[in-house]
Amino acid sequence: MAAHGSRNGWVVWLSLLLALLLSVAPMPSFMEIGRPLWLAMVLTYWVLYLPHKVGMFTAWVLGLAADVLYGSLLGQNALVLGLIVFLVLNLQQRLRMFPIWQQCLVLLVVFGLAQLVQLWLNTLTGNRPPTLVFLLPALVSALLWPWVYALLRGLRVRLSIN
Repeated sequence: MAAHGSRNGWVVWLSLLLALLLSVAPMPSFMEIGRPLWLAMVLTYWVLYLPHKVGMFTAWVLGLAADVLYGSLLGQNALVLGLIVFLVLNLQQRLRMFPIWQQCLVLLVVFGLAQLVQLWLNTLTGNRPPTLVFLLPALVSALLWPWVYALLRGLRVRLSIN
């Protein structure tokens, strides 16, 4: 019996690295307030479809890398990404069965909770934004989810990533 090794696992890590870079890429100032949560969306996809490879440890490491890239409090993004992965892992079986529009609604709630935890942590450190427009990235990310899902699904099927 032949052992089944991982196939094209490097694509997962490359997509997560690309999402990390997209999350700090320059944007016009008027669009900055609604910057999509690229890292959270890509991480959510891989946690949904490859939970045996991508999980809490991956979220923690990527969160620490994001903390270093953003210059934020060390562990802040790691905590938020860990919360997202925890919620997605708990809802994984249901989320995979939902149509894409229901996935968008569930992920709006998950990303919204993550943004509220981020707001709470920013308040504790004295960097509180003035309004609840801080939740706009969760809405933008939920609206972008169908395209991220289609792109990563196409990539996963085409390259037979397992």
